[in-house]
Amino acid sequence: MSLSGEQLQDTARGTALALPGTGHGRPFTEQLDVYKVAGKVFLIVTDDPDELIVTLKAEPEHGRLLQGRYASITPGRYLDKRHWISVGAGRGITADLVAELVDHSYHLVLDTVPRNRRPG
Repeated sequence: MSLSGEQLQDTARGTALALPGTGHGRPFTEQLDVYKVAGKVFLIVTDDPDELIVTLKAEPEHGRLLQGRYASITPGRYLDKRHWISVGAGRGITADLVAELVDHSYHLVLDTVPRNRRPG
């Protein structure tokens, strides 16, 4: 079952906060809820009622495949459009997909962190 924009964002937030060492805040603007691990961004939730999206890190090829498969997955807003995707509510966007994308983004970012700085 496809999610509404609010459900998509709630799922992304809940998934992110359950991952070890996740912190969040609003360092850029009040409308961007930014989630980090070891000081590196892996999720941005846009708190704009006209644009209920999340932006996540993705490998370039995987991101292109997702964009081809889902109309509501687009190149990443705010960040490098090759390495980030934005996800909005739409056909086929499920809680499982959102949780998987958040988890994948977290691990992509975590892989760039030296082992001695990784949580847990």
